[in-house]
Amino acid sequence: MKIYDRPGFPNPARIRIVLAEKNLDAKIEFVSIDLIGAEHKQTAFLAKNPSGVLPVLELDDGTFISESTAITEYLDNLDGNPTLTGRTPREKAMIHMMQRRAEAEMLDAVGNYFHNATPGLGPVLQVYKNPEWIDRNAWGNQQRDKALAGAKYFDEVLKTRPYLAGDEFSMADITLFAGLMFADAAGIAIPDEYKALSAWRSKVSELPSVKNRSGQMFAPEDLKRLGF
Repeated sequence: MKIYDRPGFPNPARIRIVLAEKNLDAKIEFVSIDLIGAEHKQTAFLAKNPSGVLPVLELDDGTFISESTAITEYLDNLDGNPTLTGRTPREKAMIHMMQRRAEAEMLDAVGNYFHNATPGLGPVLQVYKNPEWIDRNAWGNQQRDKALAGAKYFDEVLKTRPYLAGDEFSMADITLFAGLMFADAAGIAIPDEYKALSAWRSKVSELPSVKNRSGQMFAPEDLKRLGF
């Protein structure tokens, strides 16, 4: 199997954590895509994923699977023992519900702020973002505020249970963790008062599948290209 991604970006990080959880690292060939150069918006890549986003999983039979949730479902169920996406109908429903909240209220909101209210990944990629009629900076700042409101919500949830969807680490936790990594990179400071969220993050960062996969966002060569 092949994974088309870019090290150091939030959605690729999600799948790399999944691969580690399922002990599948050795069975994957990673193909790096140049996000700063907008390679994912060009014809060759769009043939693999018309949405033009990463990551994409290519199976041995030539099937392409995009969307991090779908890729996670596939990888988690390969061995018949799903540990990240739920076993019972209730577990599956809770995990998918909280995963979607983590995506919408944190990860996507941070991404919208990063790409619209900051220089983002530079001028090449900007032309593929929002139309000119949108006040990009104001809208981006609204998305930052949405992410901060999301952080408050998740802090309240994590006061009542050890992980987002219940007693076990799941796909929902991976999504929120990636969103917080992205918030750090985008310069969104999560308030120190959110103690439950902070404790959860520290706990998750020490999991074997997450440790050493949760450092600085963006590869060194990408940081150099962005002028950092």
